[in-house]
Amino acid sequence: MSELNATAAALLGLLQDGPATGGQLVAAAEERFGTFFSVTRSQVYRELPALAKEGLVRLGKQGPRSSQQYLITAAGKKAFKAWLTSDAGPDHLRSPLILRLVHAGLLTPKQRAALIDTARAAYQEELDEARAAVKAATDPLSKATAEYHQTCVRGALKLVDVVSGL
Repeated sequence: MSELNATAAALLGLLQDGPATGGQLVAAAEERFGTFFSVTRSQVYRELPALAKEGLVRLGKQGPRSSQQYLITAAGKKAFKAWLTSDAGPDHLRSPLILRLVHAGLLTPKQRAALIDTARAAYQEELDEARAAVKAATDPLSKATAEYHQTCVRGALKLVDVVSGL
């Protein structure tokens, strides 16, 4: 068995809750970890056949419109548990907006101002959503995760302020 990547592990984690189609996994990923770990539809549909080939998931019932359920196997549960207990390595932030801000010095003043205004608006909206998620959290883990996201967004807004002052 090859080492699990984070997307494969995320899918195996979601399948711990029971059988799901690719579309259901995309929706569950957005709901469960949309604020801190993105999983795209293309990633899900690329990973599921690879997980099946490795014997970590198996095909379940076929649903409407040819949707295919997947179920985690005993090997999948074992691989997921091994992944959970392995060294996580470094976290990686991938933000196209922050990447643009880092290179904002290459823009004209007018372009930089437009980028900063767009970034500030986007992060302010995200901060409002993060605050609402903190208030709506019903358990300690959800609350802590929402608070972490809120802190990250505040950090991004601070970056916007620094870039705007350059």
